[in-house]
Amino acid sequence: MTTPTLATAGRLGHLTDPQAETLRAFQRELILDNHFIPSYHDEHLLLRFLRARRFDIPKAKAMLYACDSWRATEKVPELAKHFEFPEAEAVRAFYPQYYHNVDKLGRPVYVEHLGAVDIKKITAISSMERMQQKLIFEYEKSIDERFPACSLIAGTHLEQSCTIIDLSGVSLMYFPQVGSFVKQIAQIGQDYYPEQLGTMFIINAPMLFSSVWSLIKPFLDEATVKKIHILGYSYKKSLLEYIDEDKLPARLGGKCKCDGGCEASDVGPWHSVPASDLAKVKAETTARNEALMRSVLEEDAKAKEQIKVTDEPPAADGAPAS
Repeated sequence: MTTPTLATAGRLGHLTDPQAETLRAFQRELILDNHFIPSYHDEHLLLRFLRARRFDIPKAKAMLYACDSWRATEKVPELAKHFEFPEAEAVRAFYPQYYHNVDKLGRPVYVEHLGAVDIKKITAISSMERMQQKLIFEYEKSIDERFPACSLIAGTHLEQSCTIIDLSGVSLMYFPQVGSFVKQIAQIGQDYYPEQLGTMFIINAPMLFSSVWSLIKPFLDEATVKKIHILGYSYKKSLLEYIDEDKLPARLGGKCKCDGGCEASDVGPWHSVPASDLAKVKAETTARNEALMRSVLEEDAKAKEQIKVTDEPPAADGAPAS
């Protein structure tokens, strides 16, 4: 692996002229379809869907509309505001999953330890539906808080995370469950939160995991597969290329030992950036999108009026024009 760098292709500030024109056309279509939400459909989100579909507007539009339909069905906006997970500590004993600081690029680091996964014990405490809701809630929290806070600290726009999936202790008996978990994480991410996975490390992967991976891989798109690195037990060097040792949990070979355990700390810049700063960024984005929407609608109204005038029949001789 090489020194990590932020991807810039297809992103604001690095768009080719055709890509910039495609973005404007995509925005216009959404607005004229009455599907554009100024507080949600910002340029970065639309570009993620465009990149996921290689700047093919019909395909990106179909993907976005499917996502928005899913969000309505799952009531994602309400879930993001009101979801609570009081069973978190109990579930953590059988499925540790958490955000922990940032990598060298400033991106949030997300960790899962699958060795302790026990579906029966998890469902006795919670349910698979609530586990999925928890996953969605964390995605939304990253969009609303983690990415904006990390962006302000880094001084550049960040919209992707670095994920570590630890298979240490996973037994052959639970391989099908492990495969299901990995597939769920990647599937929800690529379908409804495209281009938010920056890098994924699957560590402590036993040799037999290759058979599980061969079952998961066909369900993932090529871009997602390229971001996933399957590592064995000698993974520390690779992780340290991306994450500073003092920010990597000791459990993963780093030096960080958070009070109360890294798994429960949720340590990261999203706790140090004032909420008012995040609200300001959100308000500025919404205002910019509202101005864009007004401009497009006014332009469309003028175009329709011009067509109407052009299509009017000429006045009869001696009769006043209408």
